[in-house]
Amino acid sequence: MSDIVKEFNDYRAKMNDKILADNNKVVKRIFNLDTNAFQEGALDKKTKELLGLVASTVLRCDDCVKYHLEASYNEGISKAEISEALSIATLVGGTIVIPHLRRAHEYWEAIEQHNAESNL
Repeated sequence: MSDIVKEFNDYRAKMNDKILADNNKVVKRIFNLDTNAFQEGALDKKTKELLGLVASTVLRCDDCVKYHLEASYNEGISKAEISEALSIATLVGGTIVIPHLRRAHEYWEAIEQHNAESNL
């Protein structure tokens, strides 16, 4: 299952490189804005990642959910905190986000497995 983490990250990195290689000023600025928005500020990075996760779930963007799950994991956010954030996303987004909730739980388990295997 942890292969889905590697596949996602490899594909994301490859395609981001291709997109940025086009040297489009607007796209580069959007990427930069996204990076800077999630830096420490009045809100800590942990809170920002949870906000990103909730928004991504409500907007039903599976790639975004995966990204924020992994960033959350790297910030030390617990599975309980993820579950609570996803419960808010489901409340706000309604039952239509349940398939994304399933995939989010699957991906979180894959992240945990991937990191456990990496530490062997």
